[in-house]
Amino acid sequence: MASSNAQIAIIRIFRRGNISYVFGLGVIFMVIYLCQYSPDSTDSSDSAVPSPLTDVFENESKSVFKYHIRELSEPRCQANLSMSDTKDFSSLPNAIQDFLHYRHCRSFPMLLDLPAKCGGANRSREVFLLLVIKSSPLNYDRREVLRKTWAKERLQNGVWIRRLFIIGTEGSGHRKLKINKLLKAEQDDFNDILQWDFNDTFHNLTLKQTLFLQWLDRRCPNARFLFNGDDDVFAHTDNMVTYLQGLDDNDGSKHLFTGYLFQNEKVVRWKGSKYFVPELIQESKTYEPYCGGGGYLLSGYTASVINRVSQAIPIHPIDDAFMGICLSKAGLSPSSHIGVRTLGLNMPSKGADHSEPCYLRELLLVHRFLPADMYLMWKQVHDPHLKCSPTYKLR
Repeated sequence: MASSNAQIAIIRIFRRGNISYVFGLGVIFMVIYLCQYSPDSTDSSDSAVPSPLTDVFENESKSVFKYHIRELSEPRCQANLSMSDTKDFSSLPNAIQDFLHYRHCRSFPMLLDLPAKCGGANRSREVFLLLVIKSSPLNYDRREVLRKTWAKERLQNGVWIRRLFIIGTEGSGHRKLKINKLLKAEQDDFNDILQWDFNDTFHNLTLKQTLFLQWLDRRCPNARFLFNGDDDVFAHTDNMVTYLQGLDDNDGSKHLFTGYLFQNEKVVRWKGSKYFVPELIQESKTYEPYCGGGGYLLSGYTASVINRVSQAIPIHPIDDAFMGICLSKAGLSPSSHIGVRTLGLNMPSKGADHSEPCYLRELLLVHRFLPADMYLMWKQVHDPHLKCSPTYKLR
């Protein structure tokens, strides 16, 4: 009926000889057509790399808008103000008070999503190593360097490396909106950001991890292995692929969680430390074994297990310790890898240069470096003319 009425209206316009109206209608219909059928721009910094996953990316990406509407319609989690009545609550640092008020919140609206990052859930097994990099909203310079160096999406030794930055929000009001617009522009260029609407702080790193694991279960459940780390580490991802491909009888379907291992670490009770954890959060005096949060490797199987058990464990303000708690609950153990140096390099002499490529070429990870240093080190490590003497040995 609506279509017939529209046709009658057009005929009347023709009869009146109002050609300008007809021309205007034509322009309007053309604009509507272009808006509905023009393809989205999804080019990334690595678009020159041909991917076996790209044929499904375009169809998957069309679901992003609907997904955002569903997520943003969720009610906001409210603060648990009854925590303020807890004994000695007022004596706790403000950051811990804020953490406790919102500790129960496990679901936040997703602002930036990548449904097709792994080619869809059914094809996600083609992703051999998924780089999951914890980044803060304002760390654009770090992300830009990583995209050009160790986090570049590529085929390595015949397998695919993919990249994600996981991010919260910064500030409030106009400042928050402006930074979110900048992240959206960055997303349009690179297609590598997952963002949720929670305050991106140190004590919310665990929340960031749990939200990512939920995303992984939906969007990329069959990725073989994951690297999880900070945006200020030097990660030798070439060596990571070589190490993972050399694992005995493990294609990602068995347990793996390895990095710089901490055992029998005492819980910090000094309120002046950012690592302070009161007995209200953890009564025991020592942590379960865990790998330093600067960077570690895990299998897709282990990521799935952690996601499952984490849902029944209260959020902890120290994210790497929380991972250790989850592993313990699941009856799994983290392991130590000599090539992961979360606490930096133990140099053979005081005058030795920490950024010397001959020290770095055999490692998996070193924490931490500035973006400019990272860029130079990556270039030097991959210099085909690099020659290292046997004296370049780390302790």
